[in-house]
Amino acid sequence: MFGTSGIRGTVGETITAELAVSLGRALASANYDRVVVGRDARASGRLLVDALTAGVREGGSDVIDVGVATTPTVARGVGTLEADAGVVVTASHNPATDNGFKFWTPSGQAFDETRRNEISEYVRADDEALVPWDELGDRTDRSDGVLYARHKDALRTSIDAADTALSSLSVVVDVGNGTGAITADALYELGCTVRTLNAQPDGRFPARPSEPNADTLETLQQTVGATDADLGVAHDGDADRMVAVDERGEFVVLDCLLALFAREAAGEGDRVAAPLNTSLAVDDALAQVGASLTRTPVGDVYVAERATESDVVFGGEPSGAWIWPAETLCPDGPLAACKLAALVARRGALGELVDALETYPIHRESIPVERKAAVMDAVETAVRERGAAFDAMDGVRIEYDDGWVLVRPSGTEPVVRVTAEARDADRADALLEDARSLVDDTVR
Repeated sequence: MFGTSGIRGTVGETITAELAVSLGRALASANYDRVVVGRDARASGRLLVDALTAGVREGGSDVIDVGVATTPTVARGVGTLEADAGVVVTASHNPATDNGFKFWTPSGQAFDETRRNEISEYVRADDEALVPWDELGDRTDRSDGVLYARHKDALRTSIDAADTALSSLSVVVDVGNGTGAITADALYELGCTVRTLNAQPDGRFPARPSEPNADTLETLQQTVGATDADLGVAHDGDADRMVAVDERGEFVVLDCLLALFAREAAGEGDRVAAPLNTSLAVDDALAQVGASLTRTPVGDVYVAERATESDVVFGGEPSGAWIWPAETLCPDGPLAACKLAALVARRGALGELVDALETYPIHRESIPVERKAAVMDAVETAVRERGAAFDAMDGVRIEYDDGWVLVRPSGTEPVVRVTAEARDADRADALLEDARSLVDDTVR
């Protein structure tokens, strides 16, 4: 039921009011007595919030409805409102046809595997305990902006104004018709000159697709490149992701952004958490400051779990999810935008910082398959027969002296993803071909 980041799918097919009611009942049955609920700007979210909150209340638990808000605003708000859990009705960066549910603990961390499995079991068993008419839970409206203000204040206080020159920065914020306008507000109050794009919330995402990437941010790139802006930032629909455009209007490769954030956050002996498909450029950047990378399964929920360890000072994923565990265990796109602005003010032009990083050829491909589990079993068997050492934490990752390959099944699509990186272009090509052949041999 749960993917790498909550539950999501097409409304009316995977995602229905019936499912939302069941999830709400499951939360109450699992003794989450006080639940914060928010949503992104998708129109389907209204119905799903109504259904989810009905299920929670049928089980005798109370609901605090905070209305339309970013995912990190809600995640941070669970503890603030002294609740036991939080749910954001969102499909994140998925298209307008989709919706879903993300679950949060009072610490701001996504539900771990144990909590996810508990909710899934209640839904599958369909035996949630419902209470009598006079024990139904209450629904309180808290769409009063209090959590927004607290989140914005936290963003501002996360930046040490004495060490930055944010008043000299010009930033373009592409909200993408999502919920991330808080980024523009926070940067403005920190002293930046701010321009916004697509700041009107609209769950149809008419201006651009919800997922911000090099192919969807043409307007942001053109705007930054044609003006005196120092950088541009963009969010997805629920603003848990943040990506960037440098002062030249060029999209910043996310592995490079991860390397910059990691190096800035870490010091001697520290660790940074990132998935096992992260570039060697991050390892090299951390080595410069005496820190190291600890690899996790793919998915920000796994990065957050690793970030609870005491010597992990930052966690990131080359999808645009960034976690500073001392501040919150939720991927916080607005926080990342403020941290990036401060980094540029402190270290210089973003494009120059990116150009100074040592980067390597990295190839990513998706191979359509009918039976992902069977293919992955066959790939693992083939690698074992070769006698090669590998990591099976999430798919099959083979590490070499000069590079690595990863073969792993998609969590949402009928494909197997193949990634290869090496310090030499020809070697990267050879590793990709070898990894591709491992998959091709199993589907013939």
